[in-house]
Amino acid sequence: MTTSLRKLLIANRGEIAVRIIRAAQALGIPTVAACSEADADSLAARMADEVRIIGPARADRSYLNVEALLKAARDSGANAIHPGYGFLSENAAFAEAVTAAGLIFVGPEADTIRRMGDKAEARRTAAAAGVPVVPGSPGELDDLTAARACAKRIGYPLLIKASAGGGGRGIRMARNAAELAREFPIAQGEAQAAFGSGAVYLERFIRRARHIEVQILGDGQRAVHLFERECSLQRRRQKVFEEAPSPILLPEQRQALCASAVRLAERLHYRGAGTLEYLFDDESGEFFFIEMNTRIQVEHPVTEMITGIDLVQAMLRIAGGEPLGLQQADIHMRGAALEMRINAEDPERDFFPSPGTVTELHWPQGEGIRVESHLYAGYRVPPYYDSLLAKLVVHGDDRCEAIERAQAAVAATRLSGMATTLPLHQWLLEDARLQTARFDTGTLEIWLAERAATRAAQFEEA
Repeated sequence: MTTSLRKLLIANRGEIAVRIIRAAQALGIPTVAACSEADADSLAARMADEVRIIGPARADRSYLNVEALLKAARDSGANAIHPGYGFLSENAAFAEAVTAAGLIFVGPEADTIRRMGDKAEARRTAAAAGVPVVPGSPGELDDLTAARACAKRIGYPLLIKASAGGGGRGIRMARNAAELAREFPIAQGEAQAAFGSGAVYLERFIRRARHIEVQILGDGQRAVHLFERECSLQRRRQKVFEEAPSPILLPEQRQALCASAVRLAERLHYRGAGTLEYLFDDESGEFFFIEMNTRIQVEHPVTEMITGIDLVQAMLRIAGGEPLGLQQADIHMRGAALEMRINAEDPERDFFPSPGTVTELHWPQGEGIRVESHLYAGYRVPPYYDSLLAKLVVHGDDRCEAIERAQAAVAATRLSGMATTLPLHQWLLEDARLQTARFDTGTLEIWLAERAATRAAQFEEA
């Protein structure tokens, strides 16, 4: 059993809850699944040593209910809480409440979460650590007059971003002064409604940007990187397909990028697993820090596949008081890995949500194939939460082999009872732009628009 972690409560659901339970079991740590009433028959509930119902289906009365989670921990005898991703995972007040209750929060200090959750403060911290940031306002902007002056210095086009935002939300574009005047107050209002803060800042828009992120681990004193992930294939700024390593970085670019991530993590005295996200300018070869996610990422399996390091187990060991058991020289990159997010959405109907009951389920097996999911035959996917059903992950000796294995794995998957994004991944894996890595953050939406136009033309001809 890992040092001071006697029993672990998982304050989350779905595939990440299952993932955390498996990691804890491997370390001999008993687990408690904190479940809403809608998740009482979930796979996580079936796998955990104990289940605590924390409230009704609505997230604000269950997975976002701090008091219910703390009570579940106390009543079960758990002395540690893993927040997973989403929900309260990057909520500094929750981390503080966990610590104040005498429990262990599996993640960084609350002050670190708060500091890096404020995007303007995160930019200032990164710049102070010598990490390149996208040219933009030095901090939050209170009014349009200040925004106009700043925009004149940055130049158009630019992005108006919610300081407290995340996950691609709270972002608007202004291509000129007139659009800035129109979009700035709208962005402030949206930020206030979505995040409880109307603070926004400006950032230069990079025309051909790739989204590349670096995985780090730290024990509060020292940090290491586990190389980078390419996450540029996005729809409405939500990741769809990820891979590691990035197929376009030169060795010297990779070294500079990853070194900057370690520099910032050590300046923060970071503890646990974290991800630093960057925009890579395809035209200039420059990279710029944009934000830090102070939690485990959905796409962490591709990093595990190329390094052989279990990130969730590492989080638990660090939270239990163990020092970082890795030196940078110990971490090596092997081959290439791809992750395809399978969501309960219909790509033929503009990704309309499609919850339902799993009537048939068969996952592919074989060398280099890994599936992360909370599904089982007969499981009813509840309509109240995120639509992620599974992550299909493949590894190959190189990117070409990984793509071939991904094509075979997708073709071998049988998942019936609802529409899913499996067909999207079939289309993507056959597309020359993916196969040759000629894409950026705007490519997928262009590709989807082209495909929709083609289908519409075929329908009219018919």
